[in-house]
Amino acid sequence: MSNSEISQGLRGKRYSRVVVEGPERAPNRAMLHAVGFRQQDFQKPILGVASTWSMVTPCNMHLDLLAREVARGIEEAGSKAILFNTIAVSDGISMGTEGMRYSLVSREVIADSIETVVGCQGMDGLVGIGGCDKTIPGCLIAMARLNRPSVFLYGGSIVPGNWRGAPVDIVSVFEAVGAYARGAVTEKELAELEACAIPGPGSCGGMYTANTMACAAEALGMSLPNSASNLAISEAKKTDAFESGRLLVRLVERELRPRDILTRKAFENAITVVTALGGSTNAVLHLLAIAHAAGVRLRIDDFQRIGRRVPVLADLKPSGRFVMADLSRVGGIAPLMRELLRRDRLHGDCLTITGKTLAENLEAFPDYPTDQEVVRPWESPLKRRGHILVLRGNLAPGGAIAKLSGQEPKSFTGRARVFDCEEEALAKILDGTVSKGEVIVIRYEGPKGGPGMREMLAPTAAVMGRGLGRDVALVTDGRFSGGSHGFVVGHVCPEAYEGGPIAVVQNGDLITVDADKREITLHVTPRELAGRLRRWRRPPPRFTQGVLAKFAALVSPASLGAVTDRKGVG
Repeated sequence: MSNSEISQGLRGKRYSRVVVEGPERAPNRAMLHAVGFRQQDFQKPILGVASTWSMVTPCNMHLDLLAREVARGIEEAGSKAILFNTIAVSDGISMGTEGMRYSLVSREVIADSIETVVGCQGMDGLVGIGGCDKTIPGCLIAMARLNRPSVFLYGGSIVPGNWRGAPVDIVSVFEAVGAYARGAVTEKELAELEACAIPGPGSCGGMYTANTMACAAEALGMSLPNSASNLAISEAKKTDAFESGRLLVRLVERELRPRDILTRKAFENAITVVTALGGSTNAVLHLLAIAHAAGVRLRIDDFQRIGRRVPVLADLKPSGRFVMADLSRVGGIAPLMRELLRRDRLHGDCLTITGKTLAENLEAFPDYPTDQEVVRPWESPLKRRGHILVLRGNLAPGGAIAKLSGQEPKSFTGRARVFDCEEEALAKILDGTVSKGEVIVIRYEGPKGGPGMREMLAPTAAVMGRGLGRDVALVTDGRFSGGSHGFVVGHVCPEAYEGGPIAVVQNGDLITVDADKREITLHVTPRELAGRLRRWRRPPPRFTQGVLAKFAALVSPASLGAVTDRKGVG
């Protein structure tokens, strides 16, 4: 190694120097020799590659291969890579079960574990690799907390399965369960569908939570330009991995850090892109949590404010026709961001991990072909204003989040059908008890009350499968999968376990959800509501030890991102 290379390496050894330099660190170096370090490696910046690889889920099953490409990029650029793993859980597998309580918890575990390893081992920088939903914000939260040079790499989307000549995905299977319950799908057809819906590695294909958050990470400036839309099994994704490693070395040399990039304007860009894509409501929770970790003041009302100026342009599932593979085919996410920038909806001066501004990054990409249908022209959007609405009213004085694609009615009034957990609701949807004109209320599923704030994909998919998508509404203090659609309202605050009004809704109460007025109203008198709340008693906690009990004790309300690290902003 030349003197100039050594000098460059020392500039980037802010953290690793105290771990590996000097005679007193001989024991530390001895341990590292055993994992493959050579003497000259101790003079280089030490960069972590945090993979969320596992065989738990197809979303993450290929990430070990990408991690090796990242490490190769790091080492060819003159630094030393250390690979390590953290957990991943599968939302698709745990959905509708007790296990789903651990999903949001895993976001915090991932962030805590990456922070722990990087901090403990004195790593000078980090590439975090994510696939299934919570791995993406988990990586980004850790990066914001650590504030060491960092790059996020998305593992990429799956390609659609094929069932009888039609493209299918995991949501197709969930909705087929409801169709089976009403006799529209046979048991044999259901078995055929489940066997072919997931053809290989990659995250769920629609604009569900993983793809939404990958696009948000790119809009934040934390990923390589146009990498969010590159597919899991593609040469482009391998290149993303290698280049992410090389780029991290440059970031360390320049001392460019996440909090230089994760500014208030960067979060506004992320909200804008999520809105134009028709993305998952989980982006609200996760962007609030990442902003909290970065010390940026972000509120749920920012989603409403930005949504008033941003149309939904991408015709993507669950409400639309196409999937991420189609978006990739026509040019990816960059042309959409170019259009948003032209329309003065993005802050083009935001700094990104490339060292360039967002506007400078986008100059390299062409516009979409004129004959594509995946992303609509600005003049004829799917929805002229954003699909994520913040509702308030006597049922949700702390706010609630609705996702309305524009295919639903603008308001809905119906009698409440109340359930104290997801399983009860699902059973009654499938057996036909829930009928047209009702508002399904699912409570005690919030961050504390669940605990864990389960996603309601099974009930919402069952509603769609039974043909009730336009005929019922669903209100919950839980949350929704990115695959959920229909007239749905979640994140109701205060949650039932905290004594919010949703705790005292009774069967037969009249409820109105008004999207135009941004209101959610329980039609009982103030005196009646106050009396019910006085008589309400908090139920005993579901868990008294272990990670779920710990989460319930620490977690903030959904309106603050459901974070467990509550000091600082928020």
